[in-house]
Amino acid sequence: MKEKIMIVDDHEDIREVVHVLLTNEGYQIIEAKDGKEALELLDDEIDLIILDVMMPEMNGYQACLLMREKTNAPILFLTAKGQESDKTLGFSSGGDDYLTKPFSYNELNARVKALLRRYHVYQGKEKEISSIRKISIIENLEVNQEHKEVKLNGKKLSLTDLEYEILDYLLLNRKQVISASQLFEAIWHENYYYGANNTIMVHIRNLRKKIEDDPQNPRIIKTVWGKGYYID
Repeated sequence: MKEKIMIVDDHEDIREVVHVLLTNEGYQIIEAKDGKEALELLDDEIDLIILDVMMPEMNGYQACLLMREKTNAPILFLTAKGQESDKTLGFSSGGDDYLTKPFSYNELNARVKALLRRYHVYQGKEKEISSIRKISIIENLEVNQEHKEVKLNGKKLSLTDLEYEILDYLLLNRKQVISASQLFEAIWHENYYYGANNTIMVHIRNLRKKIEDDPQNPRIIKTVWGKGYYID
């Protein structure tokens, strides 16, 4: 079955270009002219969302926050706003990647493929989680790797795919300090670059807000300054 991608942009010409490019790659495409329409069209069959930032009434960051209440599908921001602060805001709102206009076809295609590959792996569409690692308990956090379910104090949490991957990778390498570069290359499947450190920090901060009783004094994901992160 074809993977379904939603393109959300108020500029028809941008939607058309991206639509043609991705249709040629074999994807099924649906379009939305703004955040409101995107939320109305959003369903469980959508595998990836390409989202513009500067749109009328509801901007991309606001739309992303609302989308995260309904789906864990990866969200790729495609926008002319390319400052570091814009990217940080995009990741903080629940985005998975950020591509600045103007963009090349090859880069767009590579980002789309990487996001979809990661999504399918963690949704169990391409491989099953090993039955050896089933449940991990740290403090009052319970992680069921077989079902990709995370509970805090018995209450189920809603993590994005990236947040779950980070947690799962640190659990897989428990008691080892994992550097930002290791984490980025393992999760994003790209070569590490200086600005990626900020991306990691944002996602770790968001994850701590969900799994820590006191995110300012984390007991689960710990930081070794200048070296990286680990779970004891």
